[in-house]
Amino acid sequence: MNADDSLFWMASKLVWNLLSPSNLLVLGLVIGTLLLIFKRNTAAKWLLVPLSTLSFALMLFPFSDYLMMPLENRFARLASLPSQIDGIVVLGGAEDLTRAQAWRVPELGASADRFVAAAELSRLYPQVPIYFSGGRTDSTPIAQPPCALASEIFKQLNVAQERLILEGQARNTAENFQKLKPLLQQPNGTYLLVTSAFHMPRAVGVARKLQISVIPYPVDYRSNAPYQRQLGMNFYERLKALEPAWKEWLGLTAYYWSGKSIAWFPKPLNHDSSLEIHPFNQSLFLQNPSSSNTGLPPS
Repeated sequence: MNADDSLFWMASKLVWNLLSPSNLLVLGLVIGTLLLIFKRNTAAKWLLVPLSTLSFALMLFPFSDYLMMPLENRFARLASLPSQIDGIVVLGGAEDLTRAQAWRVPELGASADRFVAAAELSRLYPQVPIYFSGGRTDSTPIAQPPCALASEIFKQLNVAQERLILEGQARNTAENFQKLKPLLQQPNGTYLLVTSAFHMPRAVGVARKLQISVIPYPVDYRSNAPYQRQLGMNFYERLKALEPAWKEWLGLTAYYWSGKSIAWFPKPLNHDSSLEIHPFNQSLFLQNPSSSNTGLPPS
């Protein structure tokens, strides 16, 4: 890992700690309380009144959906799977490393669909390798390497271990692809890319920057369809979508400015249009594997 990558990683962690919506709300409350304690009532009013209003609005209205849905709609679900690929790329982030170490059992977090989808695709494409990249995203020490946990999860999902090509050093999306590229058995091949729908634009932007040909296979949706949006006092649910959506927009901007992505908001290629549909119109897996000895879905 070179110094520039480490500096970028540390800076991104610091900026996110400062700009996380939940952290901003708590910091605002703390500062407002301190202003009251030190009898700066006017300044406290100017901070706490807008902060309270914003918090109430975030609890009441589904603003988070409007931030999340453009990300999740950018690359829609596949209407049909390609007849041939050279591998399946799965990005880490679903593993709950801290809880896995605490309880000594494999644990998955909010993005568990990445593993489930990869396991299903491995059965639809029984001859291709499965590439996994995921490492530590924070500085908390752990005893078990991240890729060892991923291997155990794939094993529980009945994915043959000899098909796995695991990379466990990447700390962010840019490093995922930087470290996977030398491992690809077909450098000029085409790979199904499995990651969360809201994360897909940034992942595709990095892959294209590094000239890795990927077909997006988004999973793990977090937003609600327009007809499902309604008023309600559910601050926690709103925040669960707001946090990753805001983080992803910041990430898209940082990656583009730093030259790690090919575009600020990457879009589907023209030849992808025949493969894509709106995510709310179809189920997760639309085609059964072919009965031929190749095990590949029909084109």
